[in-house]
Amino acid sequence: MNNIIYDVAKRLSLPERGVAAVTNLLDEGATVPFISRYRKEATGSLDEVAVRSIETTLKTVRDLYARKEFVKEAIESAGAMTPRIEQSLRDAQTMTEVEDIYAPFKPKKRTRATIARERGLEPLAKIIMAGTATDPVASARRFIRNEEVTSAEDAIAGACDIIAEWASESTRLRNMTRNSYQRRGSLVCSPAKGKEEELAASPFATYGNFSNSVRRIPSHQYLALRRAETEGMIKVKYQLDDSHGSLEEALTEAYASRNATNQCREIIESAVADATKRLIRPSVENEVSSSLKEEADRVAIDIFAQNLRQLLLASPLKCRRVLAIDPGYRTGCKVVAIDQQGNLLDDTVIYPTPPRSDLEGAATTLRKLISRHKLDAIALGNGTASRETERFLKDFKLMEPGAIFVVSEDGASVYSASDIARNEFPDKDVTVRGAVSIGRRLIDPLAELVKIDPKSIGVGQYQHDVDQSKLKNALDYTVMSCVNAVGVDVNTASASLLAYVSGIGPSLAANIVKYRTENGPFTTRKELKKVPRLGEKAFEQAAGFLRISTGEEPLDNTGIHPESYPIVKEIARILGVKTKDLPANDTLLNKINPAELASKGIGGLETITDIIAELRKPGRDPRTDNAETAFQPAIESFEQLRIGQKLPGLVSNITAFGAFIDLGIKESGLLHISKISTRRINAVSDVLRLGQQIEVTVTDLDPIRRRISLSLLPQ
Repeated sequence: MNNIIYDVAKRLSLPERGVAAVTNLLDEGATVPFISRYRKEATGSLDEVAVRSIETTLKTVRDLYARKEFVKEAIESAGAMTPRIEQSLRDAQTMTEVEDIYAPFKPKKRTRATIARERGLEPLAKIIMAGTATDPVASARRFIRNEEVTSAEDAIAGACDIIAEWASESTRLRNMTRNSYQRRGSLVCSPAKGKEEELAASPFATYGNFSNSVRRIPSHQYLALRRAETEGMIKVKYQLDDSHGSLEEALTEAYASRNATNQCREIIESAVADATKRLIRPSVENEVSSSLKEEADRVAIDIFAQNLRQLLLASPLKCRRVLAIDPGYRTGCKVVAIDQQGNLLDDTVIYPTPPRSDLEGAATTLRKLISRHKLDAIALGNGTASRETERFLKDFKLMEPGAIFVVSEDGASVYSASDIARNEFPDKDVTVRGAVSIGRRLIDPLAELVKIDPKSIGVGQYQHDVDQSKLKNALDYTVMSCVNAVGVDVNTASASLLAYVSGIGPSLAANIVKYRTENGPFTTRKELKKVPRLGEKAFEQAAGFLRISTGEEPLDNTGIHPESYPIVKEIARILGVKTKDLPANDTLLNKINPAELASKGIGGLETITDIIAELRKPGRDPRTDNAETAFQPAIESFEQLRIGQKLPGLVSNITAFGAFIDLGIKESGLLHISKISTRRINAVSDVLRLGQQIEVTVTDLDPIRRRISLSLLPQ
């Protein structure tokens, strides 16, 4: 265990004490949000990013140590363990190193070398490798055996197969080959036979005649060419720059004994050339592909998770009653009225768009809904007929432009057909459910979007091409992190939202909702312990993230954990006031000296500091810090665009190579990473966030493909 802690700490450049504390807490069932929020004294104030890194790295290191132990036992069972091999295993820092050590001892399929050994040719291979034989052919004649080995040439060929396998298992040769691919390797693409025309008309046209070095190929580019190859559009192969000598020559020089006779050396050269072409290069190319894919997946998943975090933490439009519209043409626009809590008040259909274009009738219907239910904001889906519907709303002045919000519909259809939606609205069809989802996204994006598979929300890129297990893990963690960062009102939250609270999960979430329905709203956090199967451990993990806004205990509406209530009461006693007098009372809170209280043993310094911060803003929602006004586009069609034109835009998606900008028309513009800042930036998210309103300049237009290039740079 100590070795694992040391290894994790070294990889992350974190203190061993903190890593050990986090590891123990994780092994006890604590979650990352709980550890980073409520166990700062134990971890040395490691933040959530550090704790999450420890969690993921710990799994990697434990898997490595488990594999080392397996390999050690396998080699010992074969009676082949030596002190040198044992030391190499101890020193190995990657799975690749461990597998290289294991390669000579791994059970093998029946190969050419296996057949040669069965024919008794391994001693001849050893004679040739020793390099002392002046006449290998004469040595080979001794191994002629009837039909199995009919000639000296046949014997030497079999020996070459054995030597080739030995060479392919050489850690040194494999490392040399890996280094060559990393330094001099390139990926070269060409159109698949018979696919030239189809490729030219596809999004992958640029990969028809494409090459890039292994070292420099961007993650998004690698995923794109893999998809193009999977769809049969292109062929991809590796090439090595041999301008400084061929790989085969270098490997032969490294493998053959310098004192070998010319005759032996020629045979070894032939065997190494065969090993390089048939065994080493294909194997290393697979490794390189796996490495590139793993890195590309990591980057794509990180970007997806960052986008999802920004989307989930988008500012809610609280205390607003919303008219939500799911626009359409032939089937009309589905309209719902919902209150501040997202409850459905009314629903109908209007037809302001072609083919019916009943503008007056639609306006009359909406005015009645707005008046009857006192609605003060409009959430308009961004799908089919969105722009025409938006123009209708503004032309008829149904609300002020600043109260009309265009909301992403991505995933609304997934929600509307889900069991969750059917349980919420059993007597409504999918169109009404979808419109409700659009409206609720405006009121509280986090509470609504947690009901949808994150992959369906419409952010990120190549989500179907990356490792699905790693993607799910990253996105689930991101949702959990966001939910716990905001906090959840236990009396209003859906089971979908509660399921992401630290320590809860789907089963307990359902139990909480059932208990709430049968017994009425919770009045204290302690009452949660009455929920079936919600034991002490779950309560410890969850309580600090659950809020009760109108309960008996004012601290229950803060992020202060119940285990710290005695600290708050002691602070109140010292100040000569009651606990209920502390929240939002800066006059009292300014009198508190955290260091002095900590020195008296009242509590840990970090805990006391966090308690004071929570008391200053009880019930605060951190999402309100990034509030945006409704986006007001300046154009209505692609044809209105001009090069050099400055326009307002909305960041709708972020990728590794840039951001897509909503200009208020059907086509989004591309803001390439090179056009974002005059200084070099490592990631688009360093400068931009989803939903951010910016002013861009049109730099290029492609009317045929309807592509728009944008820039943030001074023109």
